[in-house]
Amino acid sequence: MKIGITGFSNSGKTTVFNALTGQNIETTAYATTSGEPHVAVVGVPDERLDKLSAFYKPKKTTRATVDYVDYLGLTKGDPKQNAKVFELIRDSDALLHVARAFEDPSVPHPLESVDPLRDAQYLEAELILGDLALVEKRLDKIKELAQKGKKDKGADAEKEVLERCMEALESETPLRAAGLGEDDLKTVRHLGFLSLKPELVVLNVSEDDLKSGRAAELAKKASEKLKGSVEALALSGKIEMELAQMPPEDAGAFLEDLGVKEPALNRLIRASYRLLDYISFFTAGEDECRAWSITNGTPAKKAAGKIHSDIEKGFIRAEIISYEDFMKVNGSMGEARSHGYLRLEGKDYPMKDGDIVNFRFNV
Repeated sequence: MKIGITGFSNSGKTTVFNALTGQNIETTAYATTSGEPHVAVVGVPDERLDKLSAFYKPKKTTRATVDYVDYLGLTKGDPKQNAKVFELIRDSDALLHVARAFEDPSVPHPLESVDPLRDAQYLEAELILGDLALVEKRLDKIKELAQKGKKDKGADAEKEVLERCMEALESETPLRAAGLGEDDLKTVRHLGFLSLKPELVVLNVSEDDLKSGRAAELAKKASEKLKGSVEALALSGKIEMELAQMPPEDAGAFLEDLGVKEPALNRLIRASYRLLDYISFFTAGEDECRAWSITNGTPAKKAAGKIHSDIEKGFIRAEIISYEDFMKVNGSMGEARSHGYLRLEGKDYPMKDGDIVNFRFNV
């Protein structure tokens, strides 16, 4: 799962990336237009995995992960620079858009004033314009090939979907809100439309905003203003970066002073995970307790392939107990059987979030 971090210059993208990853990549007070993306793999916080590990005391505990990539900032009205950024983020599975909501005279805002809701809408507009240019280019190509008698297989179907995409984009509607069906999505998947990607808006607020309640209010307004079921949450990148670099005991005291139970980044990581409709199932034992990430509803046989292709090929049955039922019987498999909590499922069983599974297979 690859989440591309994007946003306008000086929004705090790299600060949020540092907070997520515990790194200390230099941040600047000026916009940068070149450089390589920063990449990191981040574990998904999951209290269930922690409790399973406390029960089994395994040699190893492995979390599900999210890949985050920090890209160059976008610039309003600069199609050349933005096209360069778009090509970099096109292979992301989802977008994490950082919108600046903090005031700092030493860090100039590229639009000369701080307005996170405006910035969120402006960035969405840039994605829409980028997709519109791509649609026009692809339609011209289809037309050119047809005139030369070299029409691609499926060109008529693609043309019809692209024309509907153009209609939505010209009405300033992102493609994720354009009502495209599953077959439509398959038809245009190769184009990598950016406004089609799931999006999470992160409002980078000040510490005062967190304490006053303004942060939560901004997040609610952002979700209401943006089309396409875009989720929004607020955090202070500066505070979260400080927390990420503190010893756990100091971080806990700092959070207590702020009156919050956990770092906002934990919520952000879990929200990123949900953004793509991912769930976790677990394998647990004395050697390893591990969370595996799959798309919600993945059949048991295909889920087995996440662990090893041989398990998928030789799949017989999945022995499953839900995390909640496991905790009810305190890990006693005998008691779980007597209550009917432990069950055998076939290859087409849709895996549920929190399933603890032992795959039976033969190769």
